[in-house]
Amino acid sequence: MSSASKQYEFILTDRPDPAVGLITLNRPKALNALSSPLFLELNEALLAFDADDAIGAIVLTGSERAFAAGADIKEMKDKQFADAYKSRFLENWTTLTALRKPVIAAVSGYALGGGCELALSTDIILASPTATFGQPEINIGTIPGGGGSQRLAHAIGKSRTMELVLSGRNFSAQEAERWGVVSRVVGEGEGQVVKEAIDLARTIASKSQIAVQAAKEAVNAAFEQPLYEGLRTERRLFHMTFATKDQKEGMGAFAEKRKPTFTHE
Repeated sequence: MSSASKQYEFILTDRPDPAVGLITLNRPKALNALSSPLFLELNEALLAFDADDAIGAIVLTGSERAFAAGADIKEMKDKQFADAYKSRFLENWTTLTALRKPVIAAVSGYALGGGCELALSTDIILASPTATFGQPEINIGTIPGGGGSQRLAHAIGKSRTMELVLSGRNFSAQEAERWGVVSRVVGEGEGQVVKEAIDLARTIASKSQIAVQAAKEAVNAAFEQPLYEGLRTERRLFHMTFATKDQKEGMGAFAEKRKPTFTHE
């Protein structure tokens, strides 16, 4: 059974375009709180779309009211250290970052705590004007555990990250855009941010999958490696594309003033 047709309990999957996978978090009564069972389903759907040769890009979204209002506090409140440590609690949240294909987050409403961390784990974030981000864990006696302190520091620097993580205050879509947390804030209107994310995913999926995945790897290297190593990684990936049919087709089409037809080979 494909990920687009399988029935999940806490998420919905769809293919709004043959080359685009859409995953919608679906715990409306809990404002899409991120429980362990939800993450098991999310990771399964993400890996299925990533393994599907027809899919070129993935969109991840929630509801108009909440992308995800946080991790499931009811699940965590009585957990002991030994259990959290031995069960590798939250370690499976990194599955998203290991995907080859780009993931676009379409964020409306609350993206707090784990919801903010989930959005930050994606490759591109589009936000509606209603989006509200934050790492409020300090307000309940703990700290971010799903990468918030690390990914925010990469995105907005030490001082702003310290202010947000230590005070627990939320920040708006407009602040997120100004600081570079999100690519852009899209127009108002219900469903508009999802529509724009699907349009962007469709555009990305129209390119050579090999080139897109190599480009994603190169950009990630800029965050994860020193400049010298990052430049070397980029150059090697660039050289690699010259072994692909898509590079020959793309450059040949440009020289011949026609539209390329990529075969992802």
